[in-house]
Amino acid sequence: MAGEERNIKVVIDDVRKTYQGRTGEVTALNGVSLNIMENEFVTVVGPSGCGKSTLLNIIAGLLEPTSGRVICNGAEVHGTGMDRGVVFQQYALFPWLTVKKNVMFPLNMKGLKGPQAEELAMKYIKMVDLEKFCDHYPKELSGGMKQRVAIARAYAAEPEILLMDEPFGALDAQTRTQLQQDLLDTWEREMKTCFFITHDVDEALILGQRVIIMSARPGRIKDIVDIDIPYPRSQETKMSPRFLELKNYIWSQVYQEYLEVRK
Repeated sequence: MAGEERNIKVVIDDVRKTYQGRTGEVTALNGVSLNIMENEFVTVVGPSGCGKSTLLNIIAGLLEPTSGRVICNGAEVHGTGMDRGVVFQQYALFPWLTVKKNVMFPLNMKGLKGPQAEELAMKYIKMVDLEKFCDHYPKELSGGMKQRVAIARAYAAEPEILLMDEPFGALDAQTRTQLQQDLLDTWEREMKTCFFITHDVDEALILGQRVIIMSARPGRIKDIVDIDIPYPRSQETKMSPRFLELKNYIWSQVYQEYLEVRK
C-alpha cells in the first residue's frame, strides 16, 4: 500500500467551490474527491456547467477551492506552478512571437536561454510536426497548427502534470482526429500525468485510461469508468465492440445529467 501511495500524483480531497451569483450563492463543485496516479491519462466528461473547468482551474492553481484541497506532488496547491502545464481551448499564444519564441517562452521563464533553450524548443516543435513553421507568427497558422504550438509549449516547460481544457473543441473533425492521434503518440512517449476535459465521449474514450463522469451542477463525480482497451489505440479502435459498449454506457450517464440540467 505504501508503494501505491507514492505513485499518487494528484489528490483532490473533498473540493467544494461556490460563487456569489446575481441571485445568490452558486455551488459549482460539491465534495469532489479523486486520486490521479503518476503517468495516468484521465479524461473528464459531463454536461455544460457541471464544474469541469472549475476543477481544472483549481488543480492548476488559477482558482482557490472554497473548501477542501488539492495536493500535487505531495504539496498543497496554492497558486500556479511549473509542475503543472495548462492547454486551453483558446490557443493563448503570444501573437507578437514566432512559433519558436512562443515555445521558448516557458524555458526563458525557467532561466533557460540561448542555444540550449532553442534546441529544446525545436525538439517539441518537431514533436508536433511544425518545424517548417518555426519562424511563422500565430496569425499565419491554422487553428489546428496553433493548438499544436500550444501543446508543444506546454510540453517544453516539462511539467509533471498536463491539464487540458477541451483543447480540440473548436477544431474541425478531421483536425481533431489527427490531434487526438498525435496526443496519444506523444503521451505514450513522454508519459505525463494528463487531466483532459472534453464534451466528446469518443474523445474521452480513445484517450483516457479512466473516464470521470461528472453530475449536473453542483458538480460531483457520478461515476468513474476504467477503460480496459489496450494501447496503442487508433481511430480504428472506435469501431471495436468494447469501445462501442463503453461509449453507450458513458453517453447514457452523461445524457441523464444533461436532462437534469434542462429540468
